[in-house]
Amino acid sequence: MIDTRSIFNSSTQADFNTLALDIFKFQFENNTVYRSYCDLLYKNPSDIKKVEDIPFLPIQFFKTHPILSTTNTIEKVFESSGTTGQITSKHHVSDLDVYENSFNTGFNHFYGPIEDYVVLALLPSYLERDGSSLIYMVEHLIAQSNHKESGFYLHNLAELKNKLIALDSEGKKVLLIGVSFALLDLVEQFQFQLKNTIVMETGGMKGRRKELIRDELHTILKQGFGVSEIHSEYGMTELLSQAYSKGNGIFKCPNWMKVLTRDTEDPLTITSTSTTGGINIIDLANIYSCSFIATQDLGKVYNDNSFEIIGRFDNSDIRGCNLMAL
Repeated sequence: MIDTRSIFNSSTQADFNTLALDIFKFQFENNTVYRSYCDLLYKNPSDIKKVEDIPFLPIQFFKTHPILSTTNTIEKVFESSGTTGQITSKHHVSDLDVYENSFNTGFNHFYGPIEDYVVLALLPSYLERDGSSLIYMVEHLIAQSNHKESGFYLHNLAELKNKLIALDSEGKKVLLIGVSFALLDLVEQFQFQLKNTIVMETGGMKGRRKELIRDELHTILKQGFGVSEIHSEYGMTELLSQAYSKGNGIFKCPNWMKVLTRDTEDPLTITSTSTTGGINIIDLANIYSCSFIATQDLGKVYNDNSFEIIGRFDNSDIRGCNLMAL
């Protein structure tokens, strides 16, 4: 059995690689869906010598199968957002302590103690439905912030504007985390010149607005909030870890998370750095589901292991995801 505490204690690449290979063997033996996928690829633990050899499960399987590497009781089911009639992803979580350890340790690594911040959350599309892993994380960050001003905002933008300006002018460290369309709504109604506030977008227009490229979105938000950089959070329902960008859309992962790119024509081939490819993610915190996921995002990984997201596959472009129909 793998000690989950070891996931967050690994500090070197060698530690990460060893733990990733151990978790692959554990999930191969205990996750029936992942095992079936590996069998179809004729991949056995004896064939896996390095991290790049590990098969990455197409993320679409979270829409059609419970992805579990344990028989323990499910404590929470996180569910992705979706339009009416659309099949959503479900992440069955058997140990919420692992998720909480992941987002607490990850935030502290990139930004320092959450207690230092007033956390203002503008996440209407997430707040208006059940099962959001992002809401679960932000609720806990707000509770730990130790500031009575911290909280969620839905459509009360004028109240948020007044609070934001007051806190920033008092010199308090503020984290404003919001979904893209809601942050745009805010700066269209009000203008800011913030000096002590981190503005962090979580991406997505959620069907409320026309999608913008990152540079265009960030330019509008920087001008509207009067800040030099827009921060970003990269996470998803199927993950229990987050990557963060402090500007320019360049993300960095915590020590227990790694991003690779796969060839867009040959999904089983890992590409070299700085080449545009499909985003594969290793999230060791997913120990009880699947830690090796092939996403539908397109991006580039750089030599320092930072990465950027460039776009998404069109459904017609997704290859290698129809190998298994259980």
